[in-house]
Amino acid sequence: MESVALSRIGLAGLAVMGQNLALNIAEKGFPISVYNRTTSKVDETLDRASDEGKLPVAGQYSPRDFVLSIQRPRSVIILVKAGAPVDQTISALSEYMEPGDCIIDGGNEWYQNTERRIVEAEKKGLLYLGMGVSGGEEGARNGPSLMPGGSFTAYNNVKDILEKVAAQVEDGPCVTYIGEGGSGNFVKMVHNGIEYGDMQLISEAYDVLKNVGGLSNEELAEIFTEWNRGELESFLVEITSDIFRVKDDYGDGELVDKILDKTGMKGTGKWTVQQAAELSVAAPTIAASLDCRYLSGLKDERENAAKVLEEAGLKEDIGSASRGVDKKRLIDDVRQALYASKICSYAQGMNLLRAKSLEKGWDLNLGEMARIWKGGCIIRAVFLDRIKKAYQRNSSLASLVVDPDFAKEMVQRQAAWRRVVGLAISAGISTPGMCASLAYFDTYRRARLPANLVQAQRDLFGAHTYERTDRPGAYHTEWTKLARKSH
Repeated sequence: MESVALSRIGLAGLAVMGQNLALNIAEKGFPISVYNRTTSKVDETLDRASDEGKLPVAGQYSPRDFVLSIQRPRSVIILVKAGAPVDQTISALSEYMEPGDCIIDGGNEWYQNTERRIVEAEKKGLLYLGMGVSGGEEGARNGPSLMPGGSFTAYNNVKDILEKVAAQVEDGPCVTYIGEGGSGNFVKMVHNGIEYGDMQLISEAYDVLKNVGGLSNEELAEIFTEWNRGELESFLVEITSDIFRVKDDYGDGELVDKILDKTGMKGTGKWTVQQAAELSVAAPTIAASLDCRYLSGLKDERENAAKVLEEAGLKEDIGSASRGVDKKRLIDDVRQALYASKICSYAQGMNLLRAKSLEKGWDLNLGEMARIWKGGCIIRAVFLDRIKKAYQRNSSLASLVVDPDFAKEMVQRQAAWRRVVGLAISAGISTPGMCASLAYFDTYRRARLPANLVQAQRDLFGAHTYERTDRPGAYHTEWTKLARKSH
């Protein structure tokens, strides 16, 4: 092997994401070895490398040849399905790897699996990184957002490659060393949770504009294009405007209206909500988006419920809610409601990252997380720069809602936000994401909540005690006895 020039890095797992990332690395001038268990994928990648600019990609057809074709200390990226396939790939490759070599898992992996693999790799003297990769197939080829966590030494070995391959924004490449352990995977998981919230909120804006405002797909395309020129400028708003423009090949009208309203999911949103619950972090917008995906799956039940409730006398009230609606004002109100709701959703995600960072001692830099999400990834948006600045101004910011700039924006938009939610409720259109964000805002900003009554109830039936507002200590009251006395 020594007579052949060795590759700088290797990549195993050549589904479209793997192929695209390999070609991106090669295009940036780093010779790369590629391997896949199904060898036709290796040939496919080599054909693409040739077609896309005679890129320096070397195909390997066995784990041994693949590992030995990479210069030491070897760095190998694996992009296979999360779970058992990752363990199988590690097992096949690590047989030929040497102490100081590194494995980089680029899949959507549960962070604790990464922490287990770090320990297992250490026993063999190997280094390990769990790296979140966001941006889909397009991002992998042209510049993703990368979230590597684990061995800092391993990160430094490939830092020059990752910084060239990642999406580039005005303040640097969209990659940074996230932290120890499974922090990279955890940050990617929360990114995906925020993405669930964003998509849900956009779908609610669409629902209100279409069904209360009576807007056509053509008008919706124009509105989202317009919104993408302002504060809502983002990848998801941009692609939404494109979706409304696509005609249906099989009939009249636009394709979006023919799509079955059942949402799929891979599990990262569920993990985010589970983690929030475990850490006692409120993430109602993300949780609402997950609930909506579950409910969307019950298509037959929903169709039956619509019929049963109509027979029971329920009248669709969308018509009366939309009568006399000022379209122009509704569009502007929905824009403001969407923006304010998004701030709450991102605040929940960031607070979850902070809570986990404290629990694990990861020392996550939240401003830097916002920065590397500015390009390449699915939630890339102009306002992430403002989130970055908020954490730069105050790294221990309790919530984005109380950053002076965001606080001002929330206050300016709250009237429009309440109008939209109120209108939707009266029309019988569910806006669970916007409602969850608004309830989060209203709960968080109130100095006193009705939790005093809940504490009294807990003390009555379970002697859980309570604290008082006017003196220190824990108190227990014989509520029932005293209540009977006062009758």
